[in-house]
This record gives sequence, structure tokens and C-alpha cells, in this order.
Amino acid sequence: MTIQKRQPPAFARNFNTVAAKLAGHRFVPLWALVQHRGRKSGKSYETPIAVIGSTSNAVYIGLPWGRRTDWVRNLEAGGGTLSWKGRTFDVAESAFADKDEVLAATSGVRREVTRRWSVNDYLRLTLQPA
Repeated sequence: MTIQKRQPPAFARNFNTVAAKLAGHRFVPLWALVQHRGRKSGKSYETPIAVIGSTSNAVYIGLPWGRRTDWVRNLEAGGGTLSWKGRTFDVAESAFADKDEVLAATSGVRREVTRRWSVNDYLRLTLQPA
């Protein structure tokens, strides 16, 4: 079985530039900023992500471009940090999650949007204070 690596469209890449400036601040709780290093280059990267749900020690992220995006693969290979709600956390573990697990960690409008969303790939990041 081959896993296809999908690329976000140009508008999404351009949006990420703006979102990165807002992500991680306590006044924008939907957006977080993942800091990670390139697997081959060792270069530092920052990727804005939307937090769909959370528990006391983990956050859930939808992966509309699939499991093979570079930032997901970089986290799997070398870990990273997550800035969210004005705090920074180390990513202790990253694991793929199914939609039922994500729905259990969401409520309100986010739960309803997630339930209707056609995305089937989700990532659970287990966090610990940095």
C-alpha cells in the first residue's frame, strides 16, 4: 500500500505565514505553533496548526493534507515543542488518532464541526511543560 503525500495549495501556504504570527498566543486558542527541526537539513521550522480538541495532557490536530506532511514526519523523527495559549510545551509523544478518540476530546461547536468534517487523519500530541 502506498501512502500519497499531498501538498497544501498555494493559498494555504500563504495563509500559514499570517497564521504563524497569531498562533500560540493566549488570545487565539484555536491556533498553536509547532516548532520542529528538519529531518535531513536540521533547519528549524514553525508550523501553525489548528487545535481541534484537548485533554489535560494532549491536543488533537486534524491532518487535511494527510499523515505524510513534512512537519508531522519531522515531529515523529525528532520531536519538537508546541506553543499554545501563551505557554510552551515539549511534545513527549505524537501518535495518530481515530475520529472517535478526537470526538471524545472535543465539545460544543468544535465537536459538531469535527463530526461533519471529511478529514480522517488526526494527530494526538502528548505534551509536558517545557
